[in-house]
Amino acid sequence: MPLLGVARKDRDPATKLTANIGNALREQNDRLGRAEEIERRLAEGQAVIELDPSTIEPSFVQDRMPGDIDGLLASIREQGQQVPILVRPHPDQSARYQVAFGHRRLRAVSELGLPVKAVVRDLTDEQLVVAQGQENNEREDLTFIEKARFAYHLNKQFPREIVIAAMSIDKSNLSKMLLLVDALPSELIDAIGAAPGVGRPSWQQLAELIEKAASPSDATRFAASEDVQVLPSADRFKVVVSHLKPSRIARGLPGVMSTSDGDRLAQVKQSKSKVEITIDRKATPDFAAFVLEHLPALYDAHRAKHQRKQGD
Repeated sequence: MPLLGVARKDRDPATKLTANIGNALREQNDRLGRAEEIERRLAEGQAVIELDPSTIEPSFVQDRMPGDIDGLLASIREQGQQVPILVRPHPDQSARYQVAFGHRRLRAVSELGLPVKAVVRDLTDEQLVVAQGQENNEREDLTFIEKARFAYHLNKQFPREIVIAAMSIDKSNLSKMLLLVDALPSELIDAIGAAPGVGRPSWQQLAELIEKAASPSDATRFAASEDVQVLPSADRFKVVVSHLKPSRIARGLPGVMSTSDGDRLAQVKQSKSKVEITIDRKATPDFAAFVLEHLPALYDAHRAKHQRKQGD
């Protein structure tokens, strides 16, 4: 934080979920104010200039995933770009720039065909990612998985203390983020998207389901399918989790037992005292006869196996 000249505000770990709406709104406004203060201080003594968006490239470390910017587009269309973005001269290409923060604003003005208002500062790689991370953290509009991925990419390129400074998190939370992203296929995260409102416990559940899945690549194919991609990102997350969860037959309610190809075998109804398996003789008469014929032998095999275990 001293790099930016903004004092760190300690986070209160005891913040209660039961805080009323008024306090939540005040906290949100305070955070937005601190984010704007970061931007103002970074821009101190620097002129705001207009640049051609086509000359500006994103940060070398991705923080955001593609998402809806309709609200931002409408705001800039009606009121213009109120807050400049921060860029640095591109380290490898002359007459080009690289974004520190303001990616969504850059995308919006590009779509509107407008020049972008920007402050140009000479920043090292470390200064750029710290500015990028702190500004995003203060706005708190990045989703959990976007923050976790940002931390994961930073960790590959910078010392741990730089990552902690950029993310404003402790070592324990950083380690959890890194382990989680490492456990999930990158293509699956891309297919699901930013998933607003989906927190770490839910992503952890998905990682555990992926670990147990017979074919993790199947989850990625399912998430990338047309039927799933038409859904909002958070809903894509939910259907992927449902797809990976093992199917269970609810007690007292009939369920369908099917083959791996999807062919129906029988209807199953379970209760605390019994299990009823109903085979449709009209649909699969040969299978019904086969089950009846082999059921005694199946029970004998089960009993013999049980007796061997007792003998051991």
